[in-house]
Amino acid sequence: MRKFNIRKVLDGLTAVSAVASASSAAQQQQAGNRETEIQETLQSEHFQLCKTVRHGFPYQPSALAFDPVQKILAIGTQTGALRLFGRPGVECYCQHDSGAAVIQLQFLINEGALVSALADDTLHLWNLRQKRPAILHSLKFNRERITFCHLPFQSKWLYVGTERGNIHIVNVESFTLSGYVIMWNKAIELSSKSHPGPVVHISDNPMDEGKLLIGFESGTVVLWDLKSKKADYRYTHDEAIHSVAWHHEGKQFICSHSDGTLTIWNVKSPTKPFQTITPHGKQLKDGKKPEPCKPILKVEYKTTRAGEPFIILSGGLSYDTVGRRPCLTVMHGKSTAVLEMDYSIVDFLTLCETPYPNDFQEPYAVVVLLEKDLVLIDLAQNGYPIFENPYPLTIHESPVTCCEYFADCPVDLIPALYSVGARQKRQGYSKKEWPISGGNWGVITQSYSEIIITGHADGSIKFWDASAITLQVLYKLKTAKVFEKSRNKDERPNTDIVDEDPYAIQIISWCAESRMLCIAGVSAHVIIYRFSKQEVTTEVIPMLEVRLLYEINDVETPDGEQVPPVPTPGTGSNPQSIVPQSHPSTSSSSSDGLRDNVPCLKVKNSPLKQSPGYQIELVIQLVWVSGEPPQQITSLAINSAYGLVVFGNCNGIAMVDYLQKTVLLNLGTIELYGSNDPYRREPRSPRKTRQPSGAGLCDINEGTVVPEDRCKSPTSDVKDNSFSRSRSSSVTSIDKESREAISALHFCETFTRKADTSPSPCLWVGTTLGTVLVIVLNLPPGGEQRLLQPVIVSPSGTILRLKGAILRMAFLDTTGSLVPPAHETWREHYEDKDEKEKAKKRRPVSVSPSPSQEISENQYAVICSEKQAKVISLPSQNCIYKQNITETSFVLRGDIVSLSNSICLACFCANGHIMTFSLPSLRPLLDVYYLPLTNMRIARTFCFTDNGQALYLVSPTEIQRLTYSQETCENLQEMLGELFTLVETPEAPNRGFFKGLFGGGAQSLDREELFGESASGKASRSLAQHIPGPGGIEGVKGAASGVVGELARARLALDERGQKLGELEEKTAAMLYSADSFSKHAHEMMLKYKDKKWYQF
Repeated sequence: MRKFNIRKVLDGLTAVSAVASASSAAQQQQAGNRETEIQETLQSEHFQLCKTVRHGFPYQPSALAFDPVQKILAIGTQTGALRLFGRPGVECYCQHDSGAAVIQLQFLINEGALVSALADDTLHLWNLRQKRPAILHSLKFNRERITFCHLPFQSKWLYVGTERGNIHIVNVESFTLSGYVIMWNKAIELSSKSHPGPVVHISDNPMDEGKLLIGFESGTVVLWDLKSKKADYRYTHDEAIHSVAWHHEGKQFICSHSDGTLTIWNVKSPTKPFQTITPHGKQLKDGKKPEPCKPILKVEYKTTRAGEPFIILSGGLSYDTVGRRPCLTVMHGKSTAVLEMDYSIVDFLTLCETPYPNDFQEPYAVVVLLEKDLVLIDLAQNGYPIFENPYPLTIHESPVTCCEYFADCPVDLIPALYSVGARQKRQGYSKKEWPISGGNWGVITQSYSEIIITGHADGSIKFWDASAITLQVLYKLKTAKVFEKSRNKDERPNTDIVDEDPYAIQIISWCAESRMLCIAGVSAHVIIYRFSKQEVTTEVIPMLEVRLLYEINDVETPDGEQVPPVPTPGTGSNPQSIVPQSHPSTSSSSSDGLRDNVPCLKVKNSPLKQSPGYQIELVIQLVWVSGEPPQQITSLAINSAYGLVVFGNCNGIAMVDYLQKTVLLNLGTIELYGSNDPYRREPRSPRKTRQPSGAGLCDINEGTVVPEDRCKSPTSDVKDNSFSRSRSSSVTSIDKESREAISALHFCETFTRKADTSPSPCLWVGTTLGTVLVIVLNLPPGGEQRLLQPVIVSPSGTILRLKGAILRMAFLDTTGSLVPPAHETWREHYEDKDEKEKAKKRRPVSVSPSPSQEISENQYAVICSEKQAKVISLPSQNCIYKQNITETSFVLRGDIVSLSNSICLACFCANGHIMTFSLPSLRPLLDVYYLPLTNMRIARTFCFTDNGQALYLVSPTEIQRLTYSQETCENLQEMLGELFTLVETPEAPNRGFFKGLFGGGAQSLDREELFGESASGKASRSLAQHIPGPGGIEGVKGAASGVVGELARARLALDERGQKLGELEEKTAAMLYSADSFSKHAHEMMLKYKDKKWYQF
């Protein structure tokens, strides 16, 4: 047996590695000593990852609560999330770790605390007196399922009803169970032979806290006397109960039932209801009962001092109203208003002037929580108008299909978008202020503006002001209005390539400085928009049709394809506006009627009135070619200085001069290589050697074959990868997946060839096979000449290679600063002739290099692919730095961003890691496991921007923002709003002299005496388990860790503690004074009436 010398093997390995490192060092040295001069200021300590805020409507809401004193609204969801809303701009998101559905929420009114009941039978006490609420205590029920909770105002004892029909009592201060239990069999005794069902309602009599009203699902209601531990009255009804509500005087209550009826009961008449109402039932003749209706899921009974009480209910519509939308019914005196909602009602609450249940309620508004919306109805105005909702809850108005995030925008941009967006607002809202007005805003520490742009399935685009961790919609653009719409499915053109949502936005390219906007849609269409503050009517919509085809002859040679010469300007399409031919009705399989030269959508041929804002400059559509549908666009770029837009898909690339309305370039991807094609392209067959890494997102889902080359809508199937950015995602057959798609495009001014001595305008093209190609742009002079002379486009012959599909490209100057693409500054397009002349004189469209790019100086190209990043010195084209980002996964999004006056590369990988790398050296600075790629929505919407900000769509209705900047993390605590503010609790209603003397007023109850351990004993330990929470001012650590955050929190805690102690001292002094004066008055009264007989009073 041969022996190995381990030492020699190790020596060999170290020698090899030494040689490798020496060679790489030599390569970097060879690239020039200039590279080493760049001082990189970013270090690992500049980076920290944390969530900042969540915007949008709470996904799958399940519970609702309101604090009438603090004026704070809470919404719980089916995924265990908790969203708290105060005044506009004050929002908070929390999450229960278990992820179980929230079934009920109860505020400790004006105490800065909230109890949540979850479907996993846990109760949690949240502390809201801190900017990031946290759980103080939890209680897990082991043997019984929680169905309903009730916490009386100013009480520390929480009643918990269960599925078995029992009621347990929890001390919310210690979160422990009392030994006092109301068992279902004691509650109903012999009134029913069967089990009454789960507890669906608990409330105490508004006038007597010692009487508890318990509603059981089967239809039985019990008034329980807490002191004597027995039932005073039992009320039975044939129909199941859904909810119960008291009249404030405590003499009547109302129940809602499963047959669409309401029963009103007098407390002391348990034999039959005082009144039965069927709000939506048809009254039949002969005194018969009305026809049964759908269940009334909830009812509220609210009184007013001046008029009739309000009875407000959800559900209860008659069964013959098929297709009718969900309704909220408001009954006030003899009038009944039926308010239709857009979505099904989850819950509603009536907002009242008083928190005291034993006073006139004076309702002023109704909060209605819908499946996908939050509506507030003004009860004080005729017609019950709704309040204008100030929260950003309409992100999902149409499903979001793509997202872009821009930080540090020009200062005049947000006001400009707001002014054109203000005209789009609806009318007819309530004139009153938004009633949910609690909390205080945080301190604004950011000085820069941020804009989020969302693209939607219906073709709309929304611009949002996202500055200082808030969100407000600025402007909405409807891109679909340029196309003819089919009235019904039968009229739909058979040229569609998607089953639904043909106008859905796929890619957004926006130049903030020039305000030029370009979008690519799912039907292989591109629309270019120009911003204007003036209204215009476009007589004929300018449009171009592009025939982008992937053709290979049946010859197995690398150069077997026919390469047409680079078209001259205007070839490939008529430069004039084209009205598409009528859509052929024959199927694509018929030999004589193949769809050819037909776009997927039909542009309107009538004049189009365009409001101030974004107005159409040009519509470009890819057309069907010999029965083959156009493939979806995978990359897009616009440049305002050059007047060019470029887009690509799995067939090739097209460049359009949008000023002259001509097609400059129309090439198959293979034709870009010319004779330099490194691949042996086999005709119509899959690549056998290896699957191209450009498959990217396809690796993580099924990639189902869709008949007739139709791809699904981005909203129709989560698994469908039709919206993966920068990939040939709509191509579903094996043949098409092997094609090389255009995955990245970047206009710049740099060195195009090794021999270049000065930078010039060019386009860098990245493909899914990891190739970067450079196209030279020869632009005519500015002014009139730009509109008359053609732009000359030619390949440079430069080819660079990386592993994996190319995602992003950027350029650095010799100092390591980012070289932004050339751009124009915005000016009004429709100016007077004199203004235009002045503009021509003062602003020639120059594309000369910036001062930092002197002719002899280098530039650096930063290229990021799915697998690696490279920094390449220009013009030498030497790779000076390389970083393999991931071996086992792939990068979903890579962005070159600025942070702390420097720049870095930020990447989000499919394995959930967020990473940043220094530039140009590509040193790893941050690598945090943050979020696994659980669905395509995250991949489609994740984006980084400058100043350490990022976002993604965390659910179909919500945007999650996060930061990777240490500085932002430290300042976050100050920026967040405060939910809890010090508010004086309103005075209790005056009982009046006679009520105080003869009774009849509200009866108080010493609950401690009844439920405390001394009176009721200890609860069974096996019944529920207490779990201490991490919350409390001392225990909570917000996202901002670090010394500054800790000191700030300690200071806040001390301030609050000092404030509370001060208040306590004042209240104690006031109570002592009050007790002293009461003692004096009592003594005086005693002396006055001491010798009088009872009849002399």
